[in-house]
Amino acid sequence: MAIEIKAPAFPESVADGTVATWHKKPGEAVKRDELIVDIETDKVVMEVLAEADGVIGDILKNEGDTVLSGELLGTLNAGATASAAPASAPAAAPAASEAVAEEGEEPMLSPAARKLAEENGLNPGSIAGTGKGGRVTKEDVLNAIEAKKNAPAAAPAPAQAAAPAAAAKPAAASDATIALGEGDRIEKRVPMTRLRARVAQRLVEAQSTMAMLTTYNEVNMKPVMDLRSKYKDLFEKKHNGVRLGFMSFFVKAVTEALKRFPGVNASIDGNDVVYHGYMDVGVAVSSDRGLVVPVLRNAEFMSLAQIEGGIADYGRKARDGKLSIEEMTGGTFTISNGGVFGSLLSSPIVNPPQTAILGMHKIQERPMAVNGQVVILPMMYLALSYDHRLIDGKEAVSFLVAVKDLLEDPARLLLEI
Repeated sequence: MAIEIKAPAFPESVADGTVATWHKKPGEAVKRDELIVDIETDKVVMEVLAEADGVIGDILKNEGDTVLSGELLGTLNAGATASAAPASAPAAAPAASEAVAEEGEEPMLSPAARKLAEENGLNPGSIAGTGKGGRVTKEDVLNAIEAKKNAPAAAPAPAQAAAPAAAAKPAAASDATIALGEGDRIEKRVPMTRLRARVAQRLVEAQSTMAMLTTYNEVNMKPVMDLRSKYKDLFEKKHNGVRLGFMSFFVKAVTEALKRFPGVNASIDGNDVVYHGYMDVGVAVSSDRGLVVPVLRNAEFMSLAQIEGGIADYGRKARDGKLSIEEMTGGTFTISNGGVFGSLLSSPIVNPPQTAILGMHKIQERPMAVNGQVVILPMMYLALSYDHRLIDGKEAVSFLVAVKDLLEDPARLLLEI
């Protein structure tokens, strides 16, 4: 029985997607709930799983094709079995793959393995396959890349042999430096990912449609650092391994300040101002695919442990590409921490339709005047970018000062004063 393989149902905010990777080829066996194909949207990568055991039939949408919500991608022949490999060919025999290459035939590669080999300038015929029937898997290609990096430098090859290698993609800047000879000027043009393109579009829109302004202040982080050092071990033990970081203090300080200045938590919808009776705080997280902003829902009611646990969970999902669209939709205020990368001062860009964003930065010890004495203190610059169409300078500065005061006296967070 043929089962249709369809693209997932996209939310209203997602118009279409792109076929990123087919993990199975026509005629290849799959098991129920096994990953078949990845669909990349401008927010997340969505996975399409097999509905039953069977064999992949026709593929109607190739990698790079644009697909709509629910559009047909291919077919799955449920209950069918893939043609077995010859009995004389062991399942994991590297020699079998090498023999195929010697005969001039192209070895069997999964789409992911083929793409990875092409990007790193590897000849598929030279890779020993350990998959079923001598198939070259993605892991085989990764092992070949690692072996290539660790291999001793070979003698200079003739110019005509070096030319194809020069045209291959350098895997990293260090690899490119080693591979390129004097005078080589290599360029590579790759399409921008949907997420990167969408982020770029929104950033340009924000700067062209908002009256954006940034105000700065600095906060003495010593009280928070002392409190964290004193209780971090007990906190982690009490809350089942959840570590006490700085982000939870900032989220709590922001939610308390938003209660005092509700306009900073508002958004503009056409000619209307929408004041939100809840505080959904987005936390900017860097991933391999780009910047994503998962949202802590009703952060005003969350404890420090719940905030830290939620942020840690979002960080893991971002690294694994498992964030859902629902987890990144909405948000009334955003916090961005460029300090983890060493940024000392920057001006964050507001994430529309929100009207403000708080930028955290690197903690750096500096000489400060305290009661007429020079004291070395761990200081952090804070930056609040805001939409001047809705938020006046007085309100923005007062909000940032409130955040500063709460962080410099953390007891006020518990007392809500």
